[in-house]
Amino acid sequence: MRSSYNLTKNVDWITIGLYGLMVLLGWMNIYAAVYNPENVTNIFDFSLNSGKQLAWIGTSVVIIVMLFAIDYKAYDSLAYVIYWFFILLLLGTLAFASEIKGSRSWLVITDSVRLQPAEFAKFATALAVSKFMSGINLRQQNWRDQAKLAGLALLPPIIIILQNETGSALVFAAFTLAFFREGMSPLILIIGAVAVFIFVLTLLIPQWWLVGILTVLMGAYLWLNFHRLRRDLRTYIGIWVAVIVMVFSVHYFIENVLQPHQQNRIKVLVDPEIDPLGVGWNVTQSKIAIGSGGFFGKGFLEGTQTKFDFVPEQSTDFIFCTIGEEHGWIGSFLVVALFMGLLTRIIFIAERQRSVFGRTYGYCVASIIFFHFLVNIGMTIGLAPVVGIPLPFFSYGGSGLWSFTTLLFILLAIDAHRKLDLGRG
Repeated sequence: MRSSYNLTKNVDWITIGLYGLMVLLGWMNIYAAVYNPENVTNIFDFSLNSGKQLAWIGTSVVIIVMLFAIDYKAYDSLAYVIYWFFILLLLGTLAFASEIKGSRSWLVITDSVRLQPAEFAKFATALAVSKFMSGINLRQQNWRDQAKLAGLALLPPIIIILQNETGSALVFAAFTLAFFREGMSPLILIIGAVAVFIFVLTLLIPQWWLVGILTVLMGAYLWLNFHRLRRDLRTYIGIWVAVIVMVFSVHYFIENVLQPHQQNRIKVLVDPEIDPLGVGWNVTQSKIAIGSGGFFGKGFLEGTQTKFDFVPEQSTDFIFCTIGEEHGWIGSFLVVALFMGLLTRIIFIAERQRSVFGRTYGYCVASIIFFHFLVNIGMTIGLAPVVGIPLPFFSYGGSGLWSFTTLLFILLAIDAHRKLDLGRG
């Protein structure tokens, strides 16, 4: 049956088109980020990031062909094998990798080729949690199954944090969105959102003032809902105590748990002007670059902030600055629209799967890409801390491009065979 199945007819060409366009635009902007008008070089020059990225793009095409050539059922049946392989690789990297920029997360193949296993652990974890969730019902299963699911999702980021790669570890929080789609209680998402809100308020308002405000709000709520007071008094007291403990724990966590560079990122997020020539330099120059582009931008290869290297890491974490400066609001809007289109299409693909595994994996893909997109653009415009998260398909880097390509095209391979999935879990 598989040999007669028309893969070309059933593959989702819309998503492939979006992928190809985003990779092409990313490649062009990587060239713009490293372009030097005083020493003009060809975009294909392999001594530049643009030339190296072209090589990564070429190898990504090979990966795509391989992903479609593999029997699509293997992604389900070998999910745990793939997951534990990358867990072992993460542990090996932690134990044996050399320290680069304060992190032990890179495997050095050659002087110019380095791989980051943390990037590949994302799709491996997506496969594992999808495999596990295809055998349970989150609405009905007991806490043991839910604890196992949490363990699958939390083990990789724990190892990654030990590698001192906090940004990559944060991405795994995106899996909660996929869990929510499959029946996880929305209360967990609400608690998480409230915790983030209180964390931010604690940084902006003196602790005792915040305690007073929250106490008054709690008292007002109880007064307006007096009939619930006797029945739910212990619950409300527990919530109030938990909130107060969190308020007084935030500053301790920042000052005693986070490392100095992580503390600085939080401080800059709260007050961008705290040290504009020091820890705030990246974000300040990033916003200047994006703002200077205006509505239409300065033109391709005409970005002055880019030419004079005002923004560090501009071809990787801060690639969106190049887009904003040279292509303005129009170009920035186009990039956002492309991501929204891709995410919408991925969700559409996920919903039409005939297996729980395929649907869950689709939502994992959407969640991971959405988290990267949200945080990366947020940090370039000062709305999120600088945590070293690349912009999918746009930022320079082989590990990132390979991992996102693998993540997406496993889904497309599964989707291309969805009509053969009748009767499968």
